Amino acid sequence: MGAVERLKQIVDGSDNIVFFGGAGVSTESGIPDFRSVDGLYHQKYEYPPETILSHTFYRRKPEEFYRFYRDKLIGFEAQPNAAHRKLAQWEREGKLKAVITQNIDGLHQAAGSKKVLELHGSTLRNYCESCGKFFEVGYIRESQGVPVCDACGGSIKPDVVLYEEGLDQQVLSEAVSFIKNADVLIVGGTSLVVYPAAGLIDYYEGNKLVLVNKTSTARDGMADLAVQGAIGEIFSQL
Repeated sequence: MGAVERLKQIVDGSDNIVFFGGAGVSTESGIPDFRSVDGLYHQKYEYPPETILSHTFYRRKPEEFYRFYRDKLIGFEAQPNAAHRKLAQWEREGKLKAVITQNIDGLHQAAGSKKVLELHGSTLRNYCESCGKFFEVGYIRESQGVPVCDACGGSIKPDVVLYEEGLDQQVLSEAVSFIKNADVLIVGGTSLVVYPAAGLIDYYEGNKLVLVNKTSTARDGMADLAVQGAIGEIFSQL
């Protein structure tokens, strides 16, 4: 039996699946991966992306931060792909309990997923740092320089976790709980190198750990099933 057939068998036999996904889930929707050869880490800016996307840089050079942010993180009209749609379908069917994602693009919700835990926040949510007023991503995209609140004039910050910032502890503990209690844990589109998120799979106590990624990961040896390939293509066969 091939890997995809085995995965289908595992999915068909469970009503307690948790999915944990990374950048590879969104690349098929046209959103660049940070670490792939043609991803953000290989773009030529005055500063490397991990510097620009840090809390320190955001405070020191907000205009430069927003120039990169508009250009690289909110500059697309991306649509959900087959992987996003399949996960939403499984949730509707009562098979999938939660999606835990490192992505900040909101594509899981756009596909119809309801229980989505966003470890790194979302570009779709933006708040005034002075009065807390909410702004949609369109307001940021259409503004110039550092976007300011139309109510109080304060600076607006995206609700994304920058480098040097901690993850939301409530989201993290909920993610741990779903993983601990899952029958099947499917990890997709992540090389499992970014911590603390990558360490989440250590909380899984079951015996149906499935890794789906374009390339092998450091955790393939501990998986019960490792499937290599584009996740959208693989999920469209399930």
